[in-house]
Amino acid sequence: MKKEILIGFIIGLVANTIGLYFAALAFGNGNDFFTVLRSASSEGILGKLISLGAILNLAVFFIFIKKKQDYRARGVLLATVIIAISTFVFKFI
Repeated sequence: MKKEILIGFIIGLVANTIGLYFAALAFGNGNDFFTVLRSASSEGILGKLISLGAILNLAVFFIFIKKKQDYRARGVLLATVIIAISTFVFKFI
C-alpha cells in the first residue's frame, strides 16, 4: 500500500516535470528549457509554468483511476498537492 502511493508520487513528480518541459517549449519562443525557466523566474511567472506542467498529472491520475490503481492515484494527487503548495510558497519568497 505505501509502496503504491510512493510509486504514484514519483510518477506524479515525473509527469509534472515532463509537463513543465512541454509548457516551457510551448511558451519559450524557441529558447532552451533552462533559459525559459530563468526568464520565467525573473518575470515572476515560473509558478504559472509549473501549474501548467501539472495538467499532465490530471491525465495520469485518471489513468490510474480507470485501471483501479487507487493507491497510485493517491500518490499522484499527493504530488500535485505538494507541487501546488510549493508553488504558492515560492511565489511569496
